[in-house]
Amino acid sequence: MHLLTATPFQDHHLILRPGSPKALRIPRQKFDRLRAAVSDGEVMPDWLVDAVSRAWDIDLAGRTAAGTVLIRAGGPYEFSRSTWELNLGCDYDCVMCYLGEKRFEGLDMAGKRRLLDVMAEAGVIWLQMTGGEPLIDPDFPEAYEYAHELGMQLEVLSNGSRLHKDHVLELFARLPPSKMSLSVYGATADTYDTVTRNRGAFDRFSAGLERAVNAGLNLTLSLIITRQNAHEVDAMRAWARRLGLPFSEYANMSPTIHGTAEPLPSQSPEHLTSRAPFTGCPAGHTFFHADPFGRASICKVGREPNIDLIAEGVEGLARLGAIADSLMLRTGGCTGCALSGSCRVCRPMAKVFQAAKAPLHTYCQHGTKEAT
Repeated sequence: MHLLTATPFQDHHLILRPGSPKALRIPRQKFDRLRAAVSDGEVMPDWLVDAVSRAWDIDLAGRTAAGTVLIRAGGPYEFSRSTWELNLGCDYDCVMCYLGEKRFEGLDMAGKRRLLDVMAEAGVIWLQMTGGEPLIDPDFPEAYEYAHELGMQLEVLSNGSRLHKDHVLELFARLPPSKMSLSVYGATADTYDTVTRNRGAFDRFSAGLERAVNAGLNLTLSLIITRQNAHEVDAMRAWARRLGLPFSEYANMSPTIHGTAEPLPSQSPEHLTSRAPFTGCPAGHTFFHADPFGRASICKVGREPNIDLIAEGVEGLARLGAIADSLMLRTGGCTGCALSGSCRVCRPMAKVFQAAKAPLHTYCQHGTKEAT
């Protein structure tokens, strides 16, 4: 299996190492020479051997380029990143979950392969695999390995509940993700199991986290702060620091993807933060989201309209940019807003809050002005 991936990216060309967040930028001429070396069965060029040794401390001298480097073609559009919900099922039932009803359904393995082929053809380099909980999907190992074979840099978002299992750790030790982000819901069993509404969840997570750290995986922690665990925030931070892991904190919950408000009461008022002004995002232009059925949308919030990638293939993505632009138009109560230049949420997110009849101050500056 390949040790390096060479790929076009925008106006550049990159050398990537599966499992590493680093990237080397090379000129077009060297990319073309490397592609020829792979095609002709030549040994690795000295310039790349030296660069890889400096970047990753790997000695590739004397190796043939074919089998060592995977050459990827560019896509027809500008898409380089994607997220993929393998399923919406989960082994937890967290009080603040934005998914609402968590039904385990989606593509079979043949469909998953088809979807990954379309993503690769579209030019996706960085793929985030998520759910639901992706590791409970029986197809996850095969899908993960196939995405790796296609030359994608893989990030996994998980609750970590399956990391204690041998076959899961063996997969990640053999084919490390470039990053694995694990959610943390408390620092003690009582609190963690209360938030996840799953007895024994803390013990399984703790065991898996320890094994993942010992395996040297590139981990980051997401500290999810709610009313139920707010008293353990300092302990959660201390846990991350003790393990030497970077972490981020998330306290501002959103309504469910169906526009219902169930997650909002779980917010810890003293930990809510002011959202930064929304200044635009690449959703639908250089990034897209795929749901468990292979339907592409601009993101996990703006799910409609969407494009059936299984039926339409990569050509369907040509319409996504126009969909993104239409979804960002200010409509309804936001039409003509004088504060739109510093709005804190995008239009798709505002529509979800509006559908949930959420308090205005949770997402809109007008609500903040009224509250004061």
